[in-house]
Amino acid sequence: MFRNTYTGIAVLVTAFVASGCVSTGEFEKMKSVKDQEIKALEQQNAVLAKQTLTLEDMKAELEAEKGTLEEQKRSLLEQRADLELQRMALLEKNTASQQQVGSLEAEKAALLAASQERQSQYDTLVQNLSKEVERGQLKVRQYQNMLSVDLAEQIFFDSGRASLKSGGKEVLTKVGDALKSYDNKVIRVIGHTDNVPLAKSLRNIFPTNWELSVARATNVVRFLQDVGIPPERMVASGRGEYNPVASNDTVEGRQKNRRIEIVLIDQSLANEMSKPAE
Repeated sequence: MFRNTYTGIAVLVTAFVASGCVSTGEFEKMKSVKDQEIKALEQQNAVLAKQTLTLEDMKAELEAEKGTLEEQKRSLLEQRADLELQRMALLEKNTASQQQVGSLEAEKAALLAASQERQSQYDTLVQNLSKEVERGQLKVRQYQNMLSVDLAEQIFFDSGRASLKSGGKEVLTKVGDALKSYDNKVIRVIGHTDNVPLAKSLRNIFPTNWELSVARATNVVRFLQDVGIPPERMVASGRGEYNPVASNDTVEGRQKNRRIEIVLIDQSLANEMSKPAE
């Protein structure tokens, strides 16, 4: 472009010279000035061309960076969405955990209240039967969900017999009065014997100790019904000689094994125990 301009100027100057308007010296001077201007313009053009290439490279780099940033933006948006899902999941877990903690606290409070109630019932029963306990006529024991009153056999029955003795009835009346207030309990009366076979004269009534233990438990249940305990709250059963608490090899052990056990069971537990197996 600059060369064409220079050629045009040269033609124009030549025309001026030819026409006599410009001297040869002035022409050379004008030509030198124009050459410098053209050279400067060419240098500027080279610089601009170089800058243009640099800007093109920068533009390409920026376009590449823009693409990378867009990709990073998409990735960050996806990560944000994932984190939001994780946050919602954690919130749900936290809510569920809080509900579970609340349920466990409620269960703990219920268990504590039940334990305190059982302890209170045990203390009350022991207090009401304290004289009989001191005399060794009976023993009160506490289990996790049960209370047990063990009656000494010799106070209530003659050997090999199932009829209640008058002294035993007095004690059993007091036991019945103490048990009336336990409306939430099922009362299970269990007869126990030692392993000594019955006399032959009694076997026509009680073939084995098992029948004797059941008959004794049944008579105790009937007597407790007479003193005011609802029959639907009671169960009579016998274990015979098959659930000893001591060795049958000694007199003292056999005496401990001959007993009537009155067990107070929570109604809820009794219901679970009575359900048929699935």
